[in-house]
Amino acid sequence: MILSAFLRTLGQIGDPRFRKVVLLGVGLTLALLVAAYAGVLWLIRATVGDTTVLPLIGEVTWLGDLLGGASLLLMLALSAFLMVPVASAITSLFLDDVAQAVEDRHYRALPAARPVPFGEALRDTVNFLGVIIGANLLALILYAIFAPFALFIFWGLNGYLLGMEYFTLAAMRHEGRAAAHRLRRENRLTIWAAGVLMAMPLSLPLVNLVIPVLGAATFTHIYHAIRQRAPSG
Repeated sequence: MILSAFLRTLGQIGDPRFRKVVLLGVGLTLALLVAAYAGVLWLIRATVGDTTVLPLIGEVTWLGDLLGGASLLLMLALSAFLMVPVASAITSLFLDDVAQAVEDRHYRALPAARPVPFGEALRDTVNFLGVIIGANLLALILYAIFAPFALFIFWGLNGYLLGMEYFTLAAMRHEGRAAAHRLRRENRLTIWAAGVLMAMPLSLPLVNLVIPVLGAATFTHIYHAIRQRAPSG
């Protein structure tokens, strides 16, 4: 099921709606990271000011610059771990476009989906963004403790989170929230396996920028395959 869904997605990779969501996801992610760094700089300037008095040293003017440079290095290091998961979370806001493109091509005979209202989609995206950032920050501790297995931890964690979220969003368009959650529970191992396969290429620069969209399309196929295999009733 997973391989078939992915191959069908690759056959549609040139769809303009796919490219649009890739550009939106990457652009908004970069904007979010820049805004976060600007907020950190503002906090440093507001706290430290132009001059600071240090014990035994006296008045210094370079502390703000030092902290600003250190915060830049920290943000760059965190971005290496967080940019792709954050891009994946933000892309979920536009999953409707990707899912509709897939269904227009492969599932024309099915009843029209109920688009998720923008406010509801935005709320889900913000919640998921908080979960995925928090989980990946906590995972940094595991990466340090179990360094040889860091990549596998990254794949397993993000595969679980992305798989569950993307499947739920694809299913909600036809099932509603409660039924989508039920389907997710009943098929969690399949969804996690597909999520891990989606998370693995997230480690590859440039390739990882298109993976969220390919994943969204793949989970749309997986949802329809599950419904055809186990119809309601």
